[in-house]
Amino acid sequence: MAKVLLVAVIAATIAVLAFVIGDRLRPKSWCHAGDEVASTLALDLVKTYFTALVAFVFVLGWQQHNAAHDHTVSEAKGLVETYRAAESLPQPQRQRVQQLIRDYTDEVLTREWPLMENESRMSTASADTFETLRRTVVAIRTSDPAVSEARSKALSGIEKAAAARQDRGIDMERTVPQFMYIALCFGAGMVLLNPVLNGIRVTRRSIAMSGLLGIVVGVALLAIHDLERPYTGAIHVPQDAFQQAKADYHRIGTAPDYFGE
Repeated sequence: MAKVLLVAVIAATIAVLAFVIGDRLRPKSWCHAGDEVASTLALDLVKTYFTALVAFVFVLGWQQHNAAHDHTVSEAKGLVETYRAAESLPQPQRQRVQQLIRDYTDEVLTREWPLMENESRMSTASADTFETLRRTVVAIRTSDPAVSEARSKALSGIEKAAAARQDRGIDMERTVPQFMYIALCFGAGMVLLNPVLNGIRVTRRSIAMSGLLGIVVGVALLAIHDLERPYTGAIHVPQDAFQQAKADYHRIGTAPDYFGE
């Protein structure tokens, strides 16, 4: 942060020195009677800078938001793969593994998700259930090739879910760099001061336009703030992947009976 401020101060100093020294060297015929041209140039530059920065940060936040959703999809897919592979395990391992998967999915939806939304942290209980699931599958020992293959597939699904869960934890803590927020706030302030710096008179129309300008700037900043927190705010990652996984568990469990009819 100190480096960013230092660069800003140095750039401002260079700009002022260039303007003052250039004023002494340029021909008098180049000079304007007032400072309207300079103010218009500066304000246009600020508006362009703010618009470009908002677009860049918004795209960055949207990409992070989509990545967070993709990680929940990958985690749910890993759980479904494990659940399906457990169908080939003998009892009581099959029932135990599938029950742990259902318990973990329910805990993510009912306990962990609210914690991510309200406290920006993950549930230790869900982590413990997931670790119990992993240990249960690892502990399966068999000489049957079919069971051994099912165990390998279950472990592969668990590893996929574990990697996605880790990514979900990282997504929850990822934010827009602080210096970008400072730049956004500076640009927003300059945009909001645009009517004052342009010398616009206070009328009903100018007040209404200033209010609309403030709404646009505020909504843009709020959208960026929401996007950088994928599990909170108005624009949040949905639970659809885990809800779909629960539906898949039911279909997998009832599939043999269905095809037997």
